[in-house]
Amino acid sequence: MEKSAVGKSVVITGANGGIGLATAVELAGRGFDVIGTVRSERGAETVADAAENAGVSVRTVLCDVTDEEQTQAAFEEIAATTDGGPWALVNNAGIAQAGAIEDVSEELARRQVDVNLLAPARLMRLALPAMRARGEGRIVNVSSMSGRVALPFLGWYAASKYGLEAISDAARREVAGFGVKVILIEPGSYGTGVWNTAFSALPEREKSAYQEAYAMVDQIEAGVADMPPPTPVAQTIRRALSSARPRSRYLVGTDAIGAVLLNSLAPTAVSDYAMRLGTGLTKAPKPFDKIVDRVVQQFV
Repeated sequence: MEKSAVGKSVVITGANGGIGLATAVELAGRGFDVIGTVRSERGAETVADAAENAGVSVRTVLCDVTDEEQTQAAFEEIAATTDGGPWALVNNAGIAQAGAIEDVSEELARRQVDVNLLAPARLMRLALPAMRARGEGRIVNVSSMSGRVALPFLGWYAASKYGLEAISDAARREVAGFGVKVILIEPGSYGTGVWNTAFSALPEREKSAYQEAYAMVDQIEAGVADMPPPTPVAQTIRRALSSARPRSRYLVGTDAIGAVLLNSLAPTAVSDYAMRLGTGLTKAPKPFDKIVDRVVQQFV
């Protein structure tokens, strides 16, 4: 059963592209009062153009989610127009840091955790008081299938998403008595723009011990343009906000479902082998290499 969305305020972080933009337009079209956070005036213009093309209204607020003072100021601005704070928060803003664990510097690892884990927690702290006072609210944390499966070369990204899942699970249990629901969205691979820069931040790649495997990852990166748009993710977020009894987590996409099933049901040695095959860390024995590669690509 769906609840009426008319007038319910929703803050979406990282609203100027990918899942955030698709969700802003989707929710605004269903009657939600949508406020998107963006990091620049150019981002605000992107949101305004998309909203105008869709015939909907989306407000924007300038906010770098990693800046504590700016985030506090943004929420004070939002509170003034939303009865003390939004009815719902969609923590969507995120980055993906690719690279083998030993290749990613501490600086890059810290930024990954700052954006994908500490920033959502900060926003939850800002949003929850008004939700508790109101006796209802929703927090939707956009995780990933990487929050359930740690693929090679995405270890730090997975770590940030595993962490997001942990605080979401804990918070869901903590705030349930106040009428607030915490929901996880776990998408697979969609064309969001985050992957376009995922590998560009990897330093001294040509000196890496994993250089040969990175060549195969380049092929995956080249296929980003062919990834489907994130419309199913936006629709799932809308269902999570509209349902009277939302699920605690939603896997979105056949690749996400396949990867989680493989990781959960197959022996560890088998899932490890499949992921190593899929990322070029090992090769299938002939004459089965082509057959195995086709099967593996269904899951990674």
